[in-house]
Amino acid sequence: MIRRRQRKDSAEERPQVKRKLQAKGLSYKGWFAVFLLTFLAAAGAVMLLVAYVDPFFQYHEPLENFPYQVDNQVNQNPGMARHMDYDSVILGSSMTVNFNTHWFEELMGLKTLKLSYSGAFPKDQANIMDIIFADGRKVDAVFLGIDVITYSGGVEETKYPIPEYLYDDTVWNDIPYLLNKDVLLQYIMRPLADPDKTDLATVYASWWTEDYYNKQWVMHNYVAAQPAEKEAERDKFVENIKANLDSNICPYIEANPDTEFYVFYPPYSILYWNDVLQEKQLEAVLREYEYISERLFAYDNVKVFFFPNQEWIICDLDNYADYSHYHPDINRYMTECFASGEHRVTEENLAEELGKMRRIVLGYDFDELFSVEY
Repeated sequence: MIRRRQRKDSAEERPQVKRKLQAKGLSYKGWFAVFLLTFLAAAGAVMLLVAYVDPFFQYHEPLENFPYQVDNQVNQNPGMARHMDYDSVILGSSMTVNFNTHWFEELMGLKTLKLSYSGAFPKDQANIMDIIFADGRKVDAVFLGIDVITYSGGVEETKYPIPEYLYDDTVWNDIPYLLNKDVLLQYIMRPLADPDKTDLATVYASWWTEDYYNKQWVMHNYVAAQPAEKEAERDKFVENIKANLDSNICPYIEANPDTEFYVFYPPYSILYWNDVLQEKQLEAVLREYEYISERLFAYDNVKVFFFPNQEWIICDLDNYADYSHYHPDINRYMTECFASGEHRVTEENLAEELGKMRRIVLGYDFDELFSVEY
């Protein structure tokens, strides 16, 4: 009798237990719904905040009172090219980062935007010029620094991987930007906590202070290239350079005849030329300068400036922080030359300037330079 009663009680309790479990099940679903809605609301708020502040300038020009931190060339250059107010641009590698754009306004009346890419390849220049010249933007001048060493690289080669979603015109693939922890914390929250707005006139400037520009520092850190056994062929680099000019540079010059292109070769120190000699590439490197210049002479809207053979610059290592990076005073000097036309090379004087470069390199006393312990 007792066992039957227990079975009967159990049968009566089952519906109640089932109802309790069902109630709990509804509670779990409710909590999940709350979580999901909260997550979506938070994600939406973050996306709206990023789009409003827009630290990479993808959607609008900078907000007037926000302390923007600009230190990421690959991610921030395309947005600046789209939405900043400018009529000329500086393009090139780290050889261009120490230009002050105020100089261009002072000397040439230009409102200039610096869009440097450290270690830039020609494809990096093409990627940003696609944006600069989009939608028929009027650009009065482009100041393009050419490093011959990168112009012998691959046509599609870039220094760093390109985030395509920041370089295209599609909004729907911008989630990696709008829901990016680093963008939120490093480019919105951190500037708010420690306001120190980047001065766009000197953006991307190298970190070296005055103390680093001296011969002893340069020589102490210099490691010479390994000697080559065989002299390089004179046209060793020409094929790759031709491909890069054909794909990444000349089409933009041709498509924008009203834009003046100031193309210049930076003045690397004499230590760079020691590497060239060690690698037995002197004539091949001089041929690079010759070939690029001859190609550019064909365009009426291009002016070519040659600074590598300025002996007072390249042979004074107090002008440098390493074997190639020069003091901002040299950037100032080059800006003055753009304005005055000094050191412009043409078909008539190119051979003379390259001959001067050859004489400086072959006549330099490297033995004396390396005889001192630094």
